[in-house]
Amino acid sequence: MTKRIHVNIFSLGCSKNLVDSERLARRFSDAGVDIAFDEEVPPHGSVVVVNTCGFIGDAKEESVNELLRFIDLKNRGHIKTVYVMGCLSERYRADVAEQMPELDGIFGKFDWTGIVDDVIARHTDEPLKPWQRILSTDRHYTYIKISEGCNRFCAFCAIPLITGRHHSRRPEEILEEVAELAAKGTREFNIIAQDLSSYGRDLDNAGDNALADLIDRMADIEGVGMIRLHYAYPSDFPYSILPVMARRKEVCKYLDIALQHIDDTVLSNMQRHINGEQTRTLLERIRREVPGIHIRTTMMVGFPGEDDAAFERLLDFVREQRFERLGAFAYCEEEDTFAARNLEDNIPEQVKQRRLEKLMAVQEEIAAEVADSEIGKTLRVIIDEYDPDMKSWIGRSEFDSPEVDCNVFVAADKELETGQIYNVLITDSEGFDLYGSIES
Repeated sequence: MTKRIHVNIFSLGCSKNLVDSERLARRFSDAGVDIAFDEEVPPHGSVVVVNTCGFIGDAKEESVNELLRFIDLKNRGHIKTVYVMGCLSERYRADVAEQMPELDGIFGKFDWTGIVDDVIARHTDEPLKPWQRILSTDRHYTYIKISEGCNRFCAFCAIPLITGRHHSRRPEEILEEVAELAAKGTREFNIIAQDLSSYGRDLDNAGDNALADLIDRMADIEGVGMIRLHYAYPSDFPYSILPVMARRKEVCKYLDIALQHIDDTVLSNMQRHINGEQTRTLLERIRREVPGIHIRTTMMVGFPGEDDAAFERLLDFVREQRFERLGAFAYCEEEDTFAARNLEDNIPEQVKQRRLEKLMAVQEEIAAEVADSEIGKTLRVIIDEYDPDMKSWIGRSEFDSPEVDCNVFVAADKELETGQIYNVLITDSEGFDLYGSIES
């Protein structure tokens, strides 16, 4: 290239989108292009790629607003070109093309490599492997996407409409990716998928042990310190993963599994393929086979069929189970989903919001009590950074995923190393966060 090209990749939505943005960054970098992430105002003459989210209404609105903002910068001559990729353009490609003709390229969830194909061909001697990327996170932690798509077709969810049917990556490719990143200093690997429970069931000769075998082999890779599992599905749960979690110290005793509700009528309306009794049996087995596990889940309030009694059953369930980590949201109808076509969204927004606030108030109490119960324990903590104002190191335990969970503030009389894992004695808690010191 006669002139360096600067590309700003603006990544919206979930960590699965972030992985695609990082893969795109690697392709640009290997083509000799300067890369930056999430610059609010990119340098003059930049190329901008917006990786969009199209899952719920607020996310779609945010994606459209960011595209319009960058188009305005282009029209004023500040940036050179604007590309779109991701879920919004996958789902609404024709609408995006019609409403935003100023875009220089429209790509979706699966064809985004076309943005840089010509650059790669001209400036890279060795072809990139499809999983290679430039990390936008700190080097010591990352996300590993092991599959794409979903076959569940829950009534409320637009993900299968965007990502298509479930398809797993081959384990050899995933393990090669992890080994390369570990060799460069990555210690924490957050395993993600739309449906972790279905991993490998579409691969030849993989069977129900595919996830367990993959994670067990991953834990053997030199340099891997923490492996954390995200977005399991409760129906057809792969129980063979539990002995691996219990046995391998590298595999965090942490499971992110969205349950959504406990009431049988609501679960049936949601088409979740599981009932309340089966949900309780699942949770009892998980906690029995992996003592000390911390479960993160997500609940939905206000779905069609949730009367006052059903909501009270949800509250009682949360009090009973005492989830260590819980998020919740109010139902928002998504076009083209089964619920949008067949169920009346007849619960007033004020009622949804009141239920949401009540549920989160219950969980806030539980979470604070869970934090208090950690006092006196020694936890494995990975260090993220040093805060000079607090004169404290900030890290996360094996029970805390980046960005969504709690922090551990660590006092130390020596300099700690970012990305390293230490044994920390927990001495206090405040809200959801923990305080401790390096165990001597």
